[in-house]
Amino acid sequence: MDFELSDEQKMIKETAKRFSDEVIAPVARENDILERFPSDILKKLAAVGFLGGPVPPAYGGAGLDFISDAIIFEEIGRGCSSVRTILSVQVSLVELIILKWGTEAQKKKYLPKLCKGELLGSFALTEPGAGSDPAGLKSTACKKGSGWVLNGSKTWISTGGVADVCIVFALTDPSKGSKGISAFIIEKGMAGFTTKEIKGKLGLRAADTAELFFKDCPMPGDALLGNENEGLKIALSALDNGRYGVAAGCVGIMQGCIDACVKYSKERMQFGKPIASFQLVQDMIARMAVDCDAARLLVYRAGHLKNKGVRNTLETSMAKYFASEAAVRAATDAIQVHGGYGYSNEYPVERYLRDAKVATIYEGTSQIQKLIIGENLLGVRAFV
Repeated sequence: MDFELSDEQKMIKETAKRFSDEVIAPVARENDILERFPSDILKKLAAVGFLGGPVPPAYGGAGLDFISDAIIFEEIGRGCSSVRTILSVQVSLVELIILKWGTEAQKKKYLPKLCKGELLGSFALTEPGAGSDPAGLKSTACKKGSGWVLNGSKTWISTGGVADVCIVFALTDPSKGSKGISAFIIEKGMAGFTTKEIKGKLGLRAADTAELFFKDCPMPGDALLGNENEGLKIALSALDNGRYGVAAGCVGIMQGCIDACVKYSKERMQFGKPIASFQLVQDMIARMAVDCDAARLLVYRAGHLKNKGVRNTLETSMAKYFASEAAVRAATDAIQVHGGYGYSNEYPVERYLRDAKVATIYEGTSQIQKLIIGENLLGVRAFV
């Protein structure tokens, strides 16, 4: 196995690092405080091709490999997890799903505009009573003439309040349970479709999160994504992509913690010498560095399998589980290294902790990831 990045990947890393340092990081604190959606940053991400990710150039994308994709997520996540979340949803949960499951007409209609940032996308699976259990979906889509009528609600939908297009999952055959779910592409402004922003979040405060409501919402027949009753399969393939972006973003949080702690510990003087010389400070920073490298390698392994087109659910779940939990540990220790200053937003480490915590919850909780790993190892499902 070759651990060396290619020249192209090194160039992408340098570009993404510079973008994060010069464009994202300087306004991350203010955007977090004001809960301000970073529309201006998204336009600049589109300009450098990062909104296109692995989408082929024929559909307006950059045609990047998945290691390059992870590098971008990491560097953007190091600057601001809110921006990384928006990027992950756009690329991993919307573009790649339309690319895999969409008709040629759907691909041509949506992908070029999504890659250029002319459209923002969201992914609506979670409901008030259906989080880890997609079989608990209550939203329904009933056939009417040549189209469909959608009723129900969704919650905790990233970018849901500002998205132009949304991939929505609903029951089309309730008698089949989870095997009766279908996926649809709907557009902002459709009759009966409304949203409500969710405020007061612990972290990801600059990333829009919303509730979605559908009341007798008419959808054309060509809104169906994939085949009827194929929605669960589509959702699971999307989550493999989404978890990969979350894991890579968590590596970025860890790297940000390391960078902040190295700088601060060399400058902070106590007992007549920099705290970098204290053994227990070095212990915390060393653990961050080991966890960061381990998480990055787990992400790259999953990316390598994605590049080969090989099933990677197990490897992606491992990467997401380890990276998200390790990011929380790293941010907690980073605050400790900074002492009282770490408890204020004068330094980025308190934001890293708040942003890291949700990574252990969304896109499948850490507990769900362990059950996926266990099922793959034991061949026994812990849940139906």
